[in-house]
Amino acid sequence: MLNKLKQKIYNLLRWSEKWTKTDMVYLAKGGFWLTSGQVISSISFFLLAIAFANLLPKETYGTYKYVLSLVGILSVFTLSGMGTSLTRSVARGFEGSLIPILKEKIKWGLIGSLLSLGIAIYYYLNGNLTLTICFTITAIFLPLMDSLGIYGTLLNGRKNFRLSTKYDVITKLISSALIILILIFFKNVFLILFTYFISYTSLRFIFLKLIIKKQRPNSETESDTISYGKHLSLLEIIETIAKNLDKILLWHFLGAVSLATYFFAIMIPKQMQIFSRQTITLAFPKLANKSIHEIKKTLLIKIQKYFIILVPLTGLYIMIAPYIYKVFFPQYMESIIYSQIFVLIILFTPISHIQTVLTTHAKKKQLYVLKIVIPFLRIILLFSLLPFYGIMGAIAAIIGTNIIRACLLLFFFKKL
Repeated sequence: MLNKLKQKIYNLLRWSEKWTKTDMVYLAKGGFWLTSGQVISSISFFLLAIAFANLLPKETYGTYKYVLSLVGILSVFTLSGMGTSLTRSVARGFEGSLIPILKEKIKWGLIGSLLSLGIAIYYYLNGNLTLTICFTITAIFLPLMDSLGIYGTLLNGRKNFRLSTKYDVITKLISSALIILILIFFKNVFLILFTYFISYTSLRFIFLKLIIKKQRPNSETESDTISYGKHLSLLEIIETIAKNLDKILLWHFLGAVSLATYFFAIMIPKQMQIFSRQTITLAFPKLANKSIHEIKKTLLIKIQKYFIILVPLTGLYIMIAPYIYKVFFPQYMESIIYSQIFVLIILFTPISHIQTVLTTHAKKKQLYVLKIVIPFLRIILLFSLLPFYGIMGAIAAIIGTNIIRACLLLFFFKKL
């Protein structure tokens, strides 16, 4: 009976490929694990958000998020592009660069630690003991936390989404549970920050050891894996700064309370965006092994159909957002209108598949434009709009940048 049901599902998926022009069996298998993992992660994230909203003062939460935003910028020194480069190589059968890449990430991450200590000293000299301690804690963990998670890119390159999802879910659940306990009993920003870093760092170290021991990456290497990873990391510097600049500017122009309001406005749309980006993770190994000619035949049709699916989901969120905030985040009712506008960003997700094509086929010229010109434009818009229009200015800058990026991606795709 079970085998007959599986066969019917298999036949249905194969039949649907006439409309989707996509390997639906692969999408269903990989997508099941990624979607299941994201559902669990989003539930834990939602519970954590409820705890923050109801147990922590807005100013303390704003301070916590300000620190993490600066950490996001300092993390550029851990060479985030290395993961993309490793996934690309692993998808083609070359796994031997895992440990060399890990060492490179930790080595360069030490620069971020030194800068974090410098920020701590700056705040100490200006009499802000809270931020002094926060950035001292950051300096300890910065080279390790992101770097140790490199095993995830190996598993994604192998299309082993089940194990990748399992480890990611365990990490997020344990970390969220520990932070909630700290919120209940202490409400101390130092302990919250320390718990966040120590839980992620420790668990990623354990899982990395398990991967090396049980999965045994092969020793085959591509000569350009590390160099291409550094190249991608260099491209991502301005992009990373641009992605975190809105929070830092809000902190300096409007203060911690406004930053907390902004975070609660964008958090649900951001989670929806993560959901909608699962197909990009699935597509990466496939696109790495296809020619540009093959990709151009069907990709735009897939993007259009994906966009059609996302439109009603966006409209549904806009309608139900007031009820969500009223029930779960009553302290942040002022975030509703901002959230309803910011959710429009998920409509730009389908077009990001074109950037995946550019990345997997090492189209460096186009990537330079996307990774430098677009973030630079976002920075200009943030400095132009945010000081005058506050949170709405930040949202307008982000949506405006996404529109321009989408137009550029379509232009590049036509020219491939």
